[in-house]
Amino acid sequence: MLQKFNAKTQRRKEKKSVLNKESRKKGIVVHVEPDEETLTLHGLQELIERMYSSKDEARGVDGTFMWLMEEIGELAAALREGSPEELAAEFADVLAWLATIANVAGVDLQQAVLDKYGRGCPGCGAMTCRCDVSEKP
Repeated sequence: MLQKFNAKTQRRKEKKSVLNKESRKKGIVVHVEPDEETLTLHGLQELIERMYSSKDEARGVDGTFMWLMEEIGELAAALREGSPEELAAEFADVLAWLATIANVAGVDLQQAVLDKYGRGCPGCGAMTCRCDVSEKP
């Protein structure tokens, strides 16, 4: 029964994904809410773009970078003395602003991560890094 449910859920997700791609090609906006099982880096960028693209484009890379840096400062403070909820919220903010600046700069974060890390450590090439701890891979 569980396998049947999972297969049905997977088909529904695939159908939504195809619908979204086809709809975007035709200029139709389809709002599918992300969930914990389906949110990807690409999906995060689409979500951020849908919510904020006009503001982000007006702000540009430099203005967006400044907001990202402010959020990184807030994350640093939360790491030192924030509650677990505050820490989680600041990580979410940093990730959202990173997705924002990637959108403004025209970078697909998911593809960038796969290109750089998908075959292993960029330093040593191993899937479990063997670089010395003093090295930055």
